[in-house]
Amino acid sequence: MIKKLLPALFITMLTVGSSYAQKANFKPDAKLLKTIDADYKKAVTQYKLMATKLPPDQFPKTYFSATDKFETSGSGWWCSGFYPGTLLYLYQQSKDPALLNEANRIMQVLAKEQYNTTTHDLGFMMYCSFGTALTVEPKPEYKQILINSAKSLATRFDPKVGCIKSWDSKKSDYLVIIDNMMNLELLFWATKVTGDSSFYKIAVTHANTTMKNHFRPDYSSYHVINYNPQTGEVQQRKTAQGFADSSAWARGQAWGLYGYTVMYRATKDKKYLAQANHIAKYILNSPNLPADKIPYWDYDAPGKPNALRDASAAAVMASAFLELCRYADAKSGALYFRAAETIIKNLSGPKYFAAAGTNGGFILEHSVGSLPAKSEVDVPLTYADYYFIEALNRYKNFKRK
Repeated sequence: MIKKLLPALFITMLTVGSSYAQKANFKPDAKLLKTIDADYKKAVTQYKLMATKLPPDQFPKTYFSATDKFETSGSGWWCSGFYPGTLLYLYQQSKDPALLNEANRIMQVLAKEQYNTTTHDLGFMMYCSFGTALTVEPKPEYKQILINSAKSLATRFDPKVGCIKSWDSKKSDYLVIIDNMMNLELLFWATKVTGDSSFYKIAVTHANTTMKNHFRPDYSSYHVINYNPQTGEVQQRKTAQGFADSSAWARGQAWGLYGYTVMYRATKDKKYLAQANHIAKYILNSPNLPADKIPYWDYDAPGKPNALRDASAAAVMASAFLELCRYADAKSGALYFRAAETIIKNLSGPKYFAAAGTNGGFILEHSVGSLPAKSEVDVPLTYADYYFIEALNRYKNFKRK
């Protein structure tokens, strides 16, 4: 029997800029706002270029400038939602119909993934695309696509472990990665629109289990936790994309920061706000965070200061900081707001923002997918672009009550 939540719960869920925001006023910088307007125009040109490079039914993955090679994927790749999501964000700013038409075209290809139960990344894939579309250019069918996507994601939850399984592996493993915190927003949305509390409960249970087992005393996080699928006990704490099992993989820290900020927005449970604040302070107080706030690919990476940077981690951080500062106390909020400003300013500069007509149409350069696997190293990535544009949107529209 479907359990219904009290109507009062829906009043508090998924509301950015609520009465929980502090009274301090952070005023966006006029010069940076002009830079952001210019960023949008350049990004529109880039994504219209990218659209011309895509084979039918394919999604952009990355571009290798040294060989002029544009790499694509099918709709089942975990990043498939970021391309349409970015197109929709850019359409929202520019009202260029070519962007909306391209987003609608590629979302038709993506729609079948609503039934994909082999991946934990349906939040990335479906909420960053169809969820964004609901706010930018809604269609009636998008709601059911997202409900079906949430149902598919929920099939990967095991109450014995208390988590949604990330990667399928051998039967003796139950692998959960910190990235999965980013897929919970889809579940909160599903409870809001259907009244079925099971999605909400899965999200909260997953976040609680992750908070217990993924974080070290300093609030840095492991990348991968391997649970015993029979008992739910932790078998192994390790990395896959970071430098070492004991290191702080930069994008993983950003996923956690963003994920627990969303958890607080959706539940108003202060333990999640505390967790997000702890993660934020770990990042900003790290002696290994460069002054420009664009992190090395791993905070413990060897070869600093010449280690590779990760623009994708920076973009996720900037977007997360611009939400978290709305909920934090005034002093911490100011710190987060200024950190986001610093990141946006630097990602908007020539070191990271691609010159017009280059970079395969991607916006940002210098992201790192998985250096240990020698995959997508120092290249543009779709999620770097998506969260960068999201950060620009949040800064441009920033209001703090």
